[in-house]
Amino acid sequence: MTAKREHLLEVLDRLIAVKNECSCEIFSECGLADMTVKQIAYLKVIDEHGDVTFSRLAEITRTSKPTVTEMINRFVRMECAYRQRSPDDGRVAYIRLTEKGRMIAQAERNALDRVIERMVRSLDESEVDLLVEILKKVG
Repeated sequence: MTAKREHLLEVLDRLIAVKNECSCEIFSECGLADMTVKQIAYLKVIDEHGDVTFSRLAEITRTSKPTVTEMINRFVRMECAYRQRSPDDGRVAYIRLTEKGRMIAQAERNALDRVIERMVRSLDESEVDLLVEILKKVG
């Protein structure tokens, strides 16, 4: 591997480490440093779909209703989610995220926001503009 590629790899590794550090900070702020990838994925699905029922969540995640119920019970104990009965049909319950649950579901995005904040603090305006132009070429 050429020296430039190796240097780029080192820089990108450091950037990913900073993003992961920011994600860990967010989980620690929520008091949940030990969340699993699967749990975070469930919270993201609930956050993205809004009015989601147990049946709908099982369908979206391709899991059984008992598995969904177990996961939601765990989220309720962790104070990440709660059940809300439908005003139209009392047999139907929607899964809602608490503020803590939303923060975890959006942790990746929030971590990227924190990385960008660090970049903006570290770079001057022309360097930020240059970085934006370079990243546009890549993506």
